[in-house]
Amino acid sequence: MSFEPKIVAFLCNWCTYAGADLAGTSRYQYPPNVRTVRVMCSSRINPMFIVNALLEGADGVLVSGCHPGECHYVSGNYLARRRMILFRRFLEHLGIHPDRFRMSWVSASEGAKWAEVVKEVTEGVRALGPNEIKREQVWMQQSS
Repeated sequence: MSFEPKIVAFLCNWCTYAGADLAGTSRYQYPPNVRTVRVMCSSRINPMFIVNALLEGADGVLVSGCHPGECHYVSGNYLARRRMILFRRFLEHLGIHPDRFRMSWVSASEGAKWAEVVKEVTEGVRALGPNEIKREQVWMQQSS
């Protein structure tokens, strides 16, 4: 039996979530590995949400929102982009491979792009193998 990764995706309500919905209604084929969490804006994603998802057993995390310049909250996705670039670097310090995290921009009309992003993320995380860092391991390291 081959490894099937568990991926948590935080999606902007206005663009990416609608794009994912379009992919489903248009019957685009993509792996069923992603579990979505709808947020109002990609800027509302606290990096600790991502760390927590990885510590609780997710093999990868995807954050996706409106294209830069098209945010329904004016500049929210610019803030998210800056925050996530820094966060990606921080993952290495936590001992988590940075490729377990991905950020993308998908608009409401890009159902085909959503399907492609999910395929790419799933293949990338599958190549990394299971996430070996779980909450118990982190706690054990801290107490030593």
